[in-house]
Amino acid sequence: MMRRLAFALSVLPALAQAEPLRLQGYVEGEYVRVASPSSGILAELAVKEGERVAAGAPLFALDRLIETAARDQAAAELARAEAQLANLKKGKRDDELKAIAEQKAQAEASLRLSEVTLKRQDVLARGDYASRASLDQAKASLSRDRALVRQLEAEYRTALQGARPDEVAAQEALVGQSRLELAKAEKRLADLGPHAQGEAVVEKVYYRPGEFVPAGQPVVSLLPPGNVKLVFFLPEPRLGGLHVGDKVAYRCDRCAAGEAVVSFVATQSEYTPPVIYSVESRDKLVFRVEARGLAAPLALNPGQPVDIMVPGR
Repeated sequence: MMRRLAFALSVLPALAQAEPLRLQGYVEGEYVRVASPSSGILAELAVKEGERVAAGAPLFALDRLIETAARDQAAAELARAEAQLANLKKGKRDDELKAIAEQKAQAEASLRLSEVTLKRQDVLARGDYASRASLDQAKASLSRDRALVRQLEAEYRTALQGARPDEVAAQEALVGQSRLELAKAEKRLADLGPHAQGEAVVEKVYYRPGEFVPAGQPVVSLLPPGNVKLVFFLPEPRLGGLHVGDKVAYRCDRCAAGEAVVSFVATQSEYTPPVIYSVESRDKLVFRVEARGLAAPLALNPGQPVDIMVPGR
């Protein structure tokens, strides 16, 4: 008889601990407040409160006149820099090359004439039929014409090559800078008309078309489905039996019961909220716990009260 009584007393705490714990909780939403980094007049409002928007859907747009002009100016600067770079990489135009070639042909003809004249003057000078000065002048003309031919040949090669490498590198750096300026202008323009990053419900609209919106001030507030969670407070004695990844059951008025997975367990304790627990238990410490949907987001509304069933451990 004593052994049976001792065994019963030993299993009673285990049975009591294995019983699930029923708690009161509520649904909470993590809202995404969409704003523009620039200020301006709200020109367009593409959504309304309570509407469900798809990913990529436009939300609103501020006046874009100034930023559009800045973007167009940056695009024009880039086009000009690219044209200058292309011009530096190319040689001279065909007509310019043709003019240099004609000058070179004339110089070569003069060179041939100078060579013939020098030979003639050399023969005459040996027979004392020409002065020494005439021979020296013929030699000077030949040297001059040879130098001119070499000069025009160098100019023709340079005309085919284009600008110097350092000039091309400097212009390429200017093109890169112009591309960055255009990217910044396009980003500023896009920021004036943001789009939804994912599927969401429009929870609140803070401004209407025609109103001035300060920089960084939210215009709309969105609630993505994945940002809906359950919140409840776990008594300290049961803290060790619940961990992130554990499942809890929930139910509410006029909604289907389901399960959620624990995503957060607070490490700091707090006093029992008087709304959830009685005044008599206000001195007990509890820990905030959050849970989210398992395979799909929770189809519940923020602020909705729910009953939470924590499995026994």
